[in-house]
Amino acid sequence: MSKIKGAIVVDTGRCKGCALCVVACPQHVIALAEKKVNVHGYRYVEAAVPDACVGCTSCAIVCPDGCITVYRKKENE
Repeated sequence: MSKIKGAIVVDTGRCKGCALCVVACPQHVIALAEKKVNVHGYRYVEAAVPDACVGCTSCAIVCPDGCITVYRKKENE
């Protein structure tokens, strides 16, 4: 049986740090960057626990600026 593994890519230049994706993530994968800001001065989100991502796309759906791309891959057990 295969397991789905997910990965997110955040367009940090467009992210305004609204944190809607942080709240929407059921696996608690996403967090605001601690001391990093983008060119506009906003703290952006990043995958804090990337191995926990299941590729559910909740983060990408709620992102108002479309900054998150979710990739899914089947892994054999």
